[in-house]
Amino acid sequence: EDESQLPPKFQDVFGHTLVELAEQNPRIVGVTPAMPTGCSMNIMMARMPERTFDVGIAEGHAATFSGGMAKEGLQPFCNIYSSFMQRAYDNIIHDIALLRLPVVLCLDRAGLVGEDGPTHHGAFDMACLRPVPNLTIASPMDEHELRRLMFTAQLPGKGPFVIRYPRGRGVLKDWRCPLEEVPVGKGRCLKEGSDLAVITIGPIGHTAAQAIVQVEAEGALRIAHYDLRFLKPLDEELLREVGERFEHIVTVEDGVRQGGMGSAVLEWLTDHGYHPQVTRLGLPDQFVEHGSVKQLQALCGIDCTAIAEAIRTSLAHE
Repeated sequence: EDESQLPPKFQDVFGHTLVELAEQNPRIVGVTPAMPTGCSMNIMMARMPERTFDVGIAEGHAATFSGGMAKEGLQPFCNIYSSFMQRAYDNIIHDIALLRLPVVLCLDRAGLVGEDGPTHHGAFDMACLRPVPNLTIASPMDEHELRRLMFTAQLPGKGPFVIRYPRGRGVLKDWRCPLEEVPVGKGRCLKEGSDLAVITIGPIGHTAAQAIVQVEAEGALRIAHYDLRFLKPLDEELLREVGERFEHIVTVEDGVRQGGMGSAVLEWLTDHGYHPQVTRLGLPDQFVEHGSVKQLQALCGIDCTAIAEAIRTSLAHE
């Protein structure tokens, strides 16, 4: 395949955007625990060696070190694979979140990673970081969103900011875009509808969009699609709209189903007196083996076929 005709890898968009931001903002520094090529921070390392730190295989230290630099006025971008971030859970809570320090945690390889197998799937980040106070947690659906979230995260006063994105390629060949601020805690309605609402977070939204096209082609259904974008803070306006307008909701996420985005949505709806029928799709309560992402999405019930089936089944309960 001709590489130039394909969308870039998310990690490369991160790497180039980090340099772009660092050129504008002298306070930005990069930190990674032994993954400079894996997360493409090597691009900034080559350009600004004095502003990038590979701390070796020490994820907890990477987080605390980033917190220390943030405390002294720098703006660290700390890039850790989602699965390895688990080793720094305590450090994130005590050395970043508790002190509201402006560290940007970029969790590469979030969700299913394919052939690297069960140790590398970024399954737990949303469920385990969601209860931590002071964190902002976002997931970009595409490369433009990744760039805008990175830009937003380094603006003054944003505090600790988590951005999760998957391994592999995005969807946009033309990935460069103006760096604009995204309102924190605001999702977006990608498609209007009246029969059922699908809520997604991150690039799995593209798979859900295909499933919606498939189901709508079969009949007279009108299905709405919302990209939540932020797991924390939740977009309460968006959820209120969904709660008021829909009896049936399907949530889809590339992360564990227990305690993840679907759970957050369900909790919010229940807490605010809305009782629609909610079907939550996500990774099962078991360690996922290795295989291609396509195979694993089918296995975990979050591929196009499974999402379409969940929509049909939900509406069949009328």
